[in-house]
Amino acid sequence: MTQQPLDMFWFLPTSGDGSYLGTEKGHRPADIGYLSDIARAVDRLGFGGVLLPTGINCLDGWTIASALAPQTERLKFLVALRPGFITPALAARQSAALDRVSNGRLLLNIVTGGQPKELAGDGLLLEHDERYVLTHEFLHIWRRLLADGTVDFTGKYLAAKEAKLGYFDSLQKPYPPLWFGGSSPAGIEVAADHVDTYLTWGEPPAAVKQKLNIARARAAVRGRTLNYGLRVHLIVRETDEEAWDAANRLISHLSDETIAAAQKRLREDTDSVGQLRQLDLHQGRRDKLEISPNLWAGVGLVRHGVGTALVGSPETVAARLREYQALGVQTIIASGYPHLEEAFRVAELLFPVLGIGQRAFEPGRDFRAAPSRMAAE
Repeated sequence: MTQQPLDMFWFLPTSGDGSYLGTEKGHRPADIGYLSDIARAVDRLGFGGVLLPTGINCLDGWTIASALAPQTERLKFLVALRPGFITPALAARQSAALDRVSNGRLLLNIVTGGQPKELAGDGLLLEHDERYVLTHEFLHIWRRLLADGTVDFTGKYLAAKEAKLGYFDSLQKPYPPLWFGGSSPAGIEVAADHVDTYLTWGEPPAAVKQKLNIARARAAVRGRTLNYGLRVHLIVRETDEEAWDAANRLISHLSDETIAAAQKRLREDTDSVGQLRQLDLHQGRRDKLEISPNLWAGVGLVRHGVGTALVGSPETVAARLREYQALGVQTIIASGYPHLEEAFRVAELLFPVLGIGQRAFEPGRDFRAAPSRMAAE
């Protein structure tokens, strides 16, 4: 049976970009002009959406999505919603507003975890599993408000007394879709209860299969089914050899001392099960970076978050992606350094092999100009 084309998303580097990891050489700041260039490019190339990261080193995703939505036509914006940072009622009203501003193109990425020191700085002092209890309560209130317009709720951490959404609801019904990535048992329980799409970072297919099977089973207990997505970097070139050369160039300015310091910091600063799984894939060793055929962990030597990339020719990378698709993955959230040029490479080289339609640039239309209207989804 022929597999359906994957839905391909891209990444907006709201903390900065560049051609090399772990160095200021070739660094590009995350200014709105550059982010606009990427968003407009991926919108026109045929990517389905963009992920906006979150954290103290990133520009605020809600602000950036609000700025970029009027400049794009079809692109969906996967924006972080962080339980414990604001009240669920305020978050519901903000979600409805951004969904309307974007003409129904908002997706919400529920981010419970992070670096404990950073969370504490923002006033969230709960331990790992307790944060997921709070997330469960938050999403119960948030979902009820957007679906029903009102809710009464009393939980361990949160309460809402005769809470009301107000006049404006979201365009997407009953609410903008919820996405979520969490590898711990507590996180998977939240996914099974509440979300629409469960995300995993790039790991060997056997590990991804095991994780998705657990999430699938926990959702089935609730009578629910989930969609699944994979977050991974892509390094695609015309040949496998060229792709591996590009991967090695990406980390060519990293010294052993830089890698050791980064690995120490990454382990000390996290209680994320998913982050620790990424670090365990390579143990900070340059000679252990191909952890599965064409799955390369070099990005994770110094980068927080997903640290793996699929490396190879269009045919090779497509074959690896189809292995994940066979496990149930429907959406790929991809990235590459630098993100503007790599978006073109992925669209031009990989999309045809995957059967993803690349939208042509219209002759005579100024690519830099904002569209005159936003097309309805």
